[in-house]
Amino acid sequence: MTFSQKILDWYTLNKRSLPWRNTVNPYKIWLSEIMLQQTRVAQGTSYYLSFEKHFPTIFDLANASEEKVLKLWQGLGYYSRARNLHFTAKHIVNNLNGEFPNTYKELVKLKGVGDYTASAIASISFNEQQAVVDGNVYRVLARYYGVDLPINSTEGVKYFKKLATEVMHTSNIRDYNQGIMEFGALQCSPKKPNCNTCPLSSSCVALEKNLVSTLPIKLKKTKIKKRNFNYLVVVDAVGNTMLQQRKGKGIWQNLYEFPLLEDEVNETNIKELYAKVLPKVEVESFTLYNKDAIVHKLSHQHLYTHFWILHTNAILEDGIAFSELKKYPVPVLIADYIKTL
Repeated sequence: MTFSQKILDWYTLNKRSLPWRNTVNPYKIWLSEIMLQQTRVAQGTSYYLSFEKHFPTIFDLANASEEKVLKLWQGLGYYSRARNLHFTAKHIVNNLNGEFPNTYKELVKLKGVGDYTASAIASISFNEQQAVVDGNVYRVLARYYGVDLPINSTEGVKYFKKLATEVMHTSNIRDYNQGIMEFGALQCSPKKPNCNTCPLSSSCVALEKNLVSTLPIKLKKTKIKKRNFNYLVVVDAVGNTMLQQRKGKGIWQNLYEFPLLEDEVNETNIKELYAKVLPKVEVESFTLYNKDAIVHKLSHQHLYTHFWILHTNAILEDGIAFSELKKYPVPVLIADYIKTL
């Protein structure tokens, strides 16, 4: 029995019941695939169901405000995915008459859609012969065939795509692609894979050579950057506060947050520094909300965060009641703080 047939047989018996597996609608497959990038299925499922409820068609998503899209995405991270999702929905509605491209060649041109996502949509929705290669597939192929090329190197990416194409199941590409990803997630997992019951164990190179724990190989990650975030929570005479929208490129683009000081701040220099950020606010008193920094870990940076409460006897122009803060799309770091108020 071939490698691909074993994967298919395993999938038939072990596949999870997931909401996007009940359809081949390209809009919903696209939605699920974008959400599951860098996200565990357990976390992504509730977000998928929420988006499906609020935006049942691509027209609904295209016609929504970016603020609503970001609010529903809140907590899922990697917010560029949400912005690209919204941009692409509008592009398909406005320029393609709401019709999803039905080939890999056209799908990969969409903003936010790379090789993997285009291959997944093309194969699952349109039955096109395209092999998917995601983190799960890299792991299965690297272990089974004993490949020690780094999966995040140029050479490795090309090699694994070629290998995946050579071994894919051409007569049932739709289930095979979902099957090999499921196999990597459940059977050939990153830690403690279940090799004892694996249908591939008799011919797995990694198992034979005791390389299961070392494959796949990945080049060292980028050095983690440390950043000091100090949020200024202004409270005015009537109990309102203020938010600002992050502009420009970078993390949390277009999300809202309290005025930010990115610096090393203490009770000695806080007055001098907040005056630069809030020149029009006359602060009467301030307190440090959290003595110990809240460490928020992102993929390439760790944010050491403090919240400062600044009181003013004035009334803020465009002040926001604390009860209204929940309406704004904010980073999860801010959302967690708001919950404590």
